[in-house]
Amino acid sequence: MSRPVPIAPRVMGIVNVTPDSFSDGGRLASVEAAVAHGLTLVEQGADILDIGGESTRPGAAPVSEADEIARVVPVIEGLRALWPGPISVDTMKPAVARAAVAAGATIWNDVSALTFSPDAPAVAAALGCEVVLMHMKGEPRTMQADPRYDDVVAEVAAWLRDRADAAMAAGVARERIWLDPGIGFGKTAAHNLALTANLDPLAALGFPILYGASRKRTIRSIDASATDASDRLGGSLALALEAARNGAAVIRVHDVRETVQALAVQAAVAAAAR
Repeated sequence: MSRPVPIAPRVMGIVNVTPDSFSDGGRLASVEAAVAHGLTLVEQGADILDIGGESTRPGAAPVSEADEIARVVPVIEGLRALWPGPISVDTMKPAVARAAVAAGATIWNDVSALTFSPDAPAVAAALGCEVVLMHMKGEPRTMQADPRYDDVVAEVAAWLRDRADAAMAAGVARERIWLDPGIGFGKTAAHNLALTANLDPLAALGFPILYGASRKRTIRSIDASATDASDRLGGSLALALEAARNGAAVIRVHDVRETVQALAVQAAVAAAAR
């Protein structure tokens, strides 16, 4: 008897316009370079582009609203003028989300799950865009100090369920909410692997799951030679494929071409299974 073929997840390509991101900080120093990189990711198969103007790597310092807006808005405007697809803004700040949506963004990707400021849920509802609610234990400067859970999967699922309920209570439409387990955000490598292997409880909440583990330190915990983020392609692909197999709807990555190819091969193998 043949098995059902899983639906291949969409691929979200990362466009960091920050000087200090863990993987590619400072590489896209101009608006022109960032827009060109985003269009290259689209050519490689990205379904969504995610534009970030503030690093959320462990230990990262905060960025002012004005600086973050100055970084992301021209890039979003430039991409929107040339590409009609979904554009996400990776920010915790409602003011940045407002400016980004006005510039053409259609998704608010919030690592704080609308907890950064009291008005965030109401702003998300008013904007009417899709919203990604991510789990993070603590905040970027301290989140990796000593993260502990009794049951990381159950606790992350329960917290995300509560945040989705809060967003809907503020007026965000259910069909516009995505959930993200927050790989690497206040979690050890063991926590990250457990979440990757057990996405089912999150998917059972009834929202699309966004999964992002591209080039993260969990890979270095398995392969000590992968000290540089650019040395983690193999591990990134393995995590992406496992997340796809376990129900992720969107995979957020730096290496779009390779991820799209890996997912296509995985889908072809699944289709050939008997």
